[in-house]
Amino acid sequence: MLSRTAVWVRERERSGTMAGHLVARDKSGHPITVEETVTNIQSVDQPGRLSVEHSAIDGIRVVTVRGEIDHTVKDMLGKALLPPDDVAHPRTVVDLSGVTFMDSSGISVFIGAYQAVSDTQGWLRIAGAQESVLRILQIVGMDTLISCHPTIEQAVRA
Repeated sequence: MLSRTAVWVRERERSGTMAGHLVARDKSGHPITVEETVTNIQSVDQPGRLSVEHSAIDGIRVVTVRGEIDHTVKDMLGKALLPPDDVAHPRTVVDLSGVTFMDSSGISVFIGAYQAVSDTQGWLRIAGAQESVLRILQIVGMDTLISCHPTIEQAVRA
């Protein structure tokens, strides 16, 4: 697991988006490059709202999602999960540890994201899904299409 003792350095702030980098260490104490971009799609303080953060660990894109995933946020989430145009083989981990609810709209978004990265020889993995969300993924068989891992670190290293 990444060290929770990390220094976040803010590089810029504009129109609701901040970017910077973290100075973090892995379990063995080696420094890891972690870049972060925070995009507040909607405030997570309000029930039913969604927040998405983008970061990178060792060149792997990590998308951290918090809030509820339903039909009202599916388009925003879909855009957040699309691989960047300039990446040949996108590798993405989606951290769902902060997601408290997901309906079939979320399943559709993940299928689309999976197809987008697969078309470019990349991969998509899910990390940290809460039990209720993980159960939904398992019931519909999504965990057989997109691998699910207990932590971000395990998803990155898989």
